[in-house]
Amino acid sequence: MSDGVKLLQKHRVPVYQFPESAARSLGALRQGMKWLFRKILPQFDLTYDTARAHKIIEDSLAAGKTVLGELDGSELLQCYGFRTLPMALAKNKIEACDLAAKIGYPVAMKIASPDILHKTDAGGVMVGIEDKAGIESGFDAMMEKARAFNPDAKIEGILIQKMAPRGKEVILGLSRDPVFGHAVMFGLGGIFVEVYKDVVFRLSPMGRNVARRMVRSIKGYPILKGLRGEKPADIESLEKHIVSLKAMADHHPMIKELDINPLFVHEEGQGATVADIIIRLEKGEG
Repeated sequence: MSDGVKLLQKHRVPVYQFPESAARSLGALRQGMKWLFRKILPQFDLTYDTARAHKIIEDSLAAGKTVLGELDGSELLQCYGFRTLPMALAKNKIEACDLAAKIGYPVAMKIASPDILHKTDAGGVMVGIEDKAGIESGFDAMMEKARAFNPDAKIEGILIQKMAPRGKEVILGLSRDPVFGHAVMFGLGGIFVEVYKDVVFRLSPMGRNVARRMVRSIKGYPILKGLRGEKPADIESLEKHIVSLKAMADHHPMIKELDINPLFVHEEGQGATVADIIIRLEKGEG
């Protein structure tokens, strides 16, 4: 046996002790060939308003603000091509009713507080409000729940936001590692993200092909493609947003964490809409 093995190895013929090892090697060879002959797509032609985004971040840090909610966070995302919803902050019920009428029903109401980041846990989110009576009753109920959840919380008011069009819910995120830099997260979103944990992470370099593989690698990808006669979601728009998010992290390394959950991905050709956003900044970076 040993002489035969030496002879084969001398002539560069692979030798394995067990068939399973040979099978694993063939599997690795197949994966390598798939990678070599993969389809290389042209990169997206995307433009960003980096100057405006930098000013938003610098102004926030100068004011001692390290957590951006939906108002400031939405403005920052707009600089990188994200579509956000019309919204405004109401200090009282009268303002809330006026803003809802201006924005147009139906609307969502969300508690605005730097001390309450997970609004749903505090009962700080109401959706599908159709009229003035719903705004008035919802305003009082939400303020009461927020104070009960955290009596010391600074409550800035209640955000009145246009309801998002229907779409598939996904989550996009950034997280900065002190060694490896920013990782981009993508997966199924909404309230079930912590249950299913169907998410993937990728580091730089981040281009169209990486974004495409991220989207296709989650278990919930068939949901985006369309099940049981449903129309497919706008996957190309989603891929663009993944690339744009990594560009944002590269341009503004002071972003420590970012969560867009949910991002509603609409039918093919109709883009996506940001519904909720939290951005954490850290001074002394970049």
